[in-house]
Amino acid sequence: MSEKICVIGSNSFTGATFIKYCLEKGYTVLGLSRSAEAADCFLPYKWLPCERQAAFRFVGMDLNKDLAQIPSLLGDFRPQLVVNFAAQSMVAESWQHPEHWYQTNVVSNVLLHEHLRRMDFIEKYIHISTPEVYGSCSGIVGEAAPFNPTTPYAASRAACDLHLMTYVKHWKFPVVFTRAANVYGPGQQLYRIIPRAILCALTGEKLQLHGGGHSVRSFIYGEDVAAGTLLAAHFGKPGEVFHLSTSLNISIAHLVRMICRRMNMEFESLVEVVGERAGKDAAYLLSSAKAQGDLGWKAEVSLEDGVNRTIDWFAERLESLKTHPQTYIHKP
Repeated sequence: MSEKICVIGSNSFTGATFIKYCLEKGYTVLGLSRSAEAADCFLPYKWLPCERQAAFRFVGMDLNKDLAQIPSLLGDFRPQLVVNFAAQSMVAESWQHPEHWYQTNVVSNVLLHEHLRRMDFIEKYIHISTPEVYGSCSGIVGEAAPFNPTTPYAASRAACDLHLMTYVKHWKFPVVFTRAANVYGPGQQLYRIIPRAILCALTGEKLQLHGGGHSVRSFIYGEDVAAGTLLAAHFGKPGEVFHLSTSLNISIAHLVRMICRRMNMEFESLVEVVGERAGKDAAYLLSSAKAQGDLGWKAEVSLEDGVNRTIDWFAERLESLKTHPQTYIHKP
């Protein structure tokens, strides 16, 4: 029998990309998400041959409403690995209804972990965290960097990480954390910066560039993150944190200029500079030396190559993509 993995937050871009990667490796996967499966274009595992997809099962489950179903569902499936991508994840919007972010990212996750810690068949729980917990980085930071969250989103994620560390110490709960740079690639939601810039370039719409795009980020291809996540699941030790990032740190403005050059478009004709978002951190600069040394992982896809693949994905299905929401729609 193949190893079994439960993926919570399976409809997220990173979750769906991870599922595709695991199915290609021969795993049997159970996916849980609070909403029905998205359109096929936003679920990379749907792009696989039918025989690969046969090893995947989806169940609609909302952590805020359906937690009572967790014990029997996982008890029947008995996964060795549980990987949790589920979170209220938008940063700027977390100021509008912070209670929603704390409910999902802290309270519901704490209740979830109370179920999981009692399941002796789970060998490893992978909690997908975020570099937002560090706040703005003044240099390249490692996994031991102190927390300094600056938004309700970041604070809610930091709180859950700290909660889980108490479980490691008290219950020996086998949790391993990953914190990835900005993930992108084919299948990503259209309101994220790379797909949004590409779509605006293709449709002639203006791209709003908050604060002039001076903040600095590292962008990492979705399949590289999936590979690192699976390695962390197998080889990480309880309580360990792994950064998944590239060595290329680039401003948002330079990223958009790269996309403009690839699409033969003038930066000035595409961009409309607007005010900065509240609490936006100037830079996230992560060292992935630990993942490279301990897991044998490295990012394989360059930013230029990854952007090109994403542009090609758009070009193949532009008319269909234009029918889907291009802005974030909040769900409590």
